[in-house]
Amino acid sequence: MNNKEYAKIILSELNQTLPTIDIEKSNQFVDLLLNAKEIFCAGAGRSGFAVRGFAMRMMHMGLNSYVVGETCTPNIDETGLLVVCSGSGSTKSLVNHAQKAKEVGAKVALITIDPESPIAKMADVVIEISAPSPKSAKAGEIKSIQPMGSLFEQSEALYMDTLILMLMERKHMDSDTMFGRHANME
Repeated sequence: MNNKEYAKIILSELNQTLPTIDIEKSNQFVDLLLNAKEIFCAGAGRSGFAVRGFAMRMMHMGLNSYVVGETCTPNIDETGLLVVCSGSGSTKSLVNHAQKAKEVGAKVALITIDPESPIAKMADVVIEISAPSPKSAKAGEIKSIQPMGSLFEQSEALYMDTLILMLMERKHMDSDTMFGRHANME
């Protein structure tokens, strides 16, 4: 196969995951984002890369967003929201972050494959993405030509871009207003 044929299959797979995400839960997620004083984003591996992009776009919107583990990230309190991206929903470090957030009274939002995971049980909103992953309880149930958790990681990144569009609509923003916060020391 060539790159165009693979791209067609990947887009077809994404067209099977993204439309199945619950609309009401997405609206709840946006409400949590808008009501949080500060938003803390956490993920491991490729999910961590995806959630970093989400944190950056929220910063472009003027929201107080941070990436957990960075040296300039403040402490979370009861006014905060922890956004966790974890296919398995059981990565130990991310479970610990969710536990800490709940201990201080913060809200937790989870994007995952497994809505019955340890983090899901603590979360205020759980966004389920039906994608295969070797670390998921659903391993083998859903098929993809892509390796490991690629379909989930792509789906979560695109899903978070849909959240940004929803936030932009609710805040009456456009790309031009956001670009004013784009890094100028590149």
